[in-house]
Amino acid sequence: MKVSGFALSIVISGLAACTWVEPTREGNEVIVVEASSVEACKKLGTTTTSVKHKVGIITRSDEKVTEELTILAKNKAAEMGGDSIVAQGEAVEGSMSFDIFKCGD
Repeated sequence: MKVSGFALSIVISGLAACTWVEPTREGNEVIVVEASSVEACKKLGTTTTSVKHKVGIITRSDEKVTEELTILAKNKAAEMGGDSIVAQGEAVEGSMSFDIFKCGD
């Protein structure tokens, strides 16, 4: 079976928009906050998350990549007992670092 270039580009574009990262139940409880909001919180650590920022020759949207990186960081924060994360900067080539905090009881 022969696949046209157009059909193949549609499939690749669709894949580039997909979200492959799922939040855990606990990760859904973690919030993203600004650094000024965690002054009274206990820092538990830092995590660096990574996802594919390209699928083949297609570069995925910055918004989708950042969303997935944040979901991964929230999941990791929940594993560590954290309830808040602060991004250390913007996503760069599918990677982003976050500080993890415990602010609640």
